[in-house]
Amino acid sequence: MSRILLLAGDFVEDYEVMVPYQALRMVGHEVDAVCPEKEAGETVKTAVHDFRGDQTYVESRGHDFELTAALDEVDPEEYDALVVPGGRAPEYLRGYDEVLDATRHFFEADKPVAALCHGLQILAAADVLEGRTCTAYPALRSEVETAGAEWAGSVTRDGNLVTGQAWPDHPEWLSAFLDVLGTEIAHGEPAAADD
Repeated sequence: MSRILLLAGDFVEDYEVMVPYQALRMVGHEVDAVCPEKEAGETVKTAVHDFRGDQTYVESRGHDFELTAALDEVDPEEYDALVVPGGRAPEYLRGYDEVLDATRHFFEADKPVAALCHGLQILAAADVLEGRTCTAYPALRSEVETAGAEWAGSVTRDGNLVTGQAWPDHPEWLSAFLDVLGTEIAHGEPAAADD
């Protein structure tokens, strides 16, 4: 199975960090969640973005998400894929050279990358979107296009890059990412309960 690096930071979107982290581990992948200036075992605060028919999302405090490694101690070359969730974290994470360098590595090595919602802000800042087709939270359309990408309005796979607009895209987004990873999931008969 693949070894996956997941970028997180304070006020990462709750569902967008927890669901991929748990789902990828559930199917057998090893996932290391990292954040600049934080160590393994420390936590980041999450935010829940809810869509209630307003012009934009409503934000409330989520959970504490535990990191599994320190960004300054990992080597991106030792990972097979990258996950970049959204929320408010990408807005400031894109200011860290180590985040941008790690992101660039996955594109330069043509490794699978899954980015969701505001996570595309990191990809735009890393200057890896030129010539790509992708999507993000709709309010980021101009930012994505300014970075040289063609906008798509739904979950999109462009080579090894899989992008989605927000957590409601999880089923299609994660399915596409698992396909890029080559993950095969066998469905068998459930085990019979002992009488």
